[in-house]
Amino acid sequence: MKVLIPGALRSYTESSEAEAAGATLGEVLVDLDRRYTGIRFRMVDEQDRIRRHIRIFVNGGQVRELSQPLAITDEVVIVQALSGG
Repeated sequence: MKVLIPGALRSYTESSEAEAAGATLGEVLVDLDRRYTGIRFRMVDEQDRIRRHIRIFVNGGQVRELSQPLAITDEVVIVQALSGG
């Protein structure tokens, strides 16, 4: 499935889009990490939860659990919050 990658993570993929496979969001992120080593740790913490500054949307709706089932036709969009002052 198509995964849209935010600018801050494009150093891993060198593209704004990537392909990944999996039956759940967690499996898709593992597949992304297999293809682009280290990218998953930027999105998922040591407790296997989506990091606070990351938002993941599937077909326009926000997903908060890695166990979320996905279909091959789904579009995953990763958004990374920016902070500053």
